[in-house]
Amino acid sequence: MDSTDFLIAFLGGLIPALFWLWFWLREDKARPEPKALIASAFIAGMAVVPLVLPLQKFAIERFSGDNLVFVWVVIEETFKYAAALIVVLWHKAVDEPIDTIIYMITIALGFAALENALFIFTPLVNGDYVNMLLTGNFRFLGATLLHVLASGTVGAAMAFAFYKSSIYKILYATLGLFIAIILHALFNFFIMDASGETILGVFIFVWMGIIVLFLVFEKIKLIEKNHRKIL
Repeated sequence: MDSTDFLIAFLGGLIPALFWLWFWLREDKARPEPKALIASAFIAGMAVVPLVLPLQKFAIERFSGDNLVFVWVVIEETFKYAAALIVVLWHKAVDEPIDTIIYMITIALGFAALENALFIFTPLVNGDYVNMLLTGNFRFLGATLLHVLASGTVGAAMAFAFYKSSIYKILYATLGLFIAIILHALFNFFIMDASGETILGVFIFVWMGIIVLFLVFEKIKLIEKNHRKIL
């Protein structure tokens, strides 16, 4: 094991996440967000990983089975949301509904980048390159998009309440976080029991959710467009 392994694993997690980031940022190309703030959100997402790892280890020692899966998911989704609140969502650049989705997705992709690197690292140092490639591809098409879907759901809930009162913003965000936790937990429950024949069905579940997220993007754009007409 040497620094080359760390670099390969890190790039293996980072590059696919950056591809998805580029992909999603195109949804906001009419009024793009400041690059520095996007970078800060992405790095904040990565910083969440070393924060949740000890808590997840603590959970492993005290829970098992479905309870462990649920607690594990609650930790991840809550910390991603907290990172967004602390680092970016208060910023004046967050000035239209779609921005909340963009930044939540950016946080999620930062988290996924480092998490994926950790998953790639173990087979890499063991010389199991086939498993490394399979793991990387599996997470690129599944787990990474699951993080996008979950955090994007929180962002979408906040977007729908963007022009509402503070109490509605809190309620919508809480509901979004609850739905994100359920979606993430369902994915984990199914993927744990999935065989080669059923794993495609789990992936389709995520991909369908991503399609719905695309439709939500268009709805949020319409809300902003109508708001500007009123002004």
